[in-house]
Amino acid sequence: MLIRMPAPSGHVELPRPKRLLWQAAWNILESVGLPFGLYVAVTDLVSPDAGLLAGTGVVWLLILIRKLVTGSSSALLMISAVILTIQTAVAISTGYQWMFELQFPIANLAMCVVFARTAPTRKPLVTQLAAEVVALKETNHPGLHRFFQGATWFWAGLFLLLTVGMGAMMVTEPFKLFILLSTAVTIGLTVLGAAVCAVWFFAVLRRQGLHLRFGGV
Repeated sequence: MLIRMPAPSGHVELPRPKRLLWQAAWNILESVGLPFGLYVAVTDLVSPDAGLLAGTGVVWLLILIRKLVTGSSSALLMISAVILTIQTAVAISTGYQWMFELQFPIANLAMCVVFARTAPTRKPLVTQLAAEVVALKETNHPGLHRFFQGATWFWAGLFLLLTVGMGAMMVTEPFKLFILLSTAVTIGLTVLGAAVCAVWFFAVLRRQGLHLRFGGV
C-alpha cells in the first residue's frame, strides 16, 4: 500500500502496478473528475454560475466527509477547494468579462503561495501529493526530503509563471483566444512539470543509491 524504505535494503517500494494505478485514479477522480463532471452537468442544465457553485460545493462536502471519517483531508482535495473557491467567488461576483478572466491568474497565484508556504517546512506539499497519488510513505531520508522541498519550490515557480503569463494574456488577447491559450498552457506546463519531477526523482534515487521495486498489495 505504502512505499516502504527499509534502511538495510536501500529499496523504495511501491504498491503493485494495479494497486498503484487504482489509488492514483481514485484520488484524481475524487479531486478533479467529480467536481469537473458536476460543473459540466449543472452548467448544461442550469447555468455556468450554478455549475461553479455545484463543483465547489461537492469538493468541500468531500473534505468534510473525509474529516469526519478519517480525521484528515487530502492535499489534492484542498488544492481543488482553493482553486474552485477562488474561481467561483471571482466569476460570479460581477458580470464584467475581465473579472471572469481574472479568476485564472488569481487561482494560479494562490497555488504559488500554497506550494511556497510549505516548501521550506518538514512536510512540503509535494511529499503529501506523492503519498496520496503514488502511495509514497513519509520518509526521513535527507536526500529525498531535499528533493521534495526542491520540487515544491519548482511547482511554486511554475504557478508563478502561469500567473504572470495569464495576466499578460488578459490584456493582450481577445476573450476566446485567452480561454483557449490559458487552458493549453496550463495543461502543457502541468504535464511538463510532472515529467521534469519524475526524471528528477529517479535521478535522486540513483544518486542516493536507492532502488525502486514493486511489492505489497
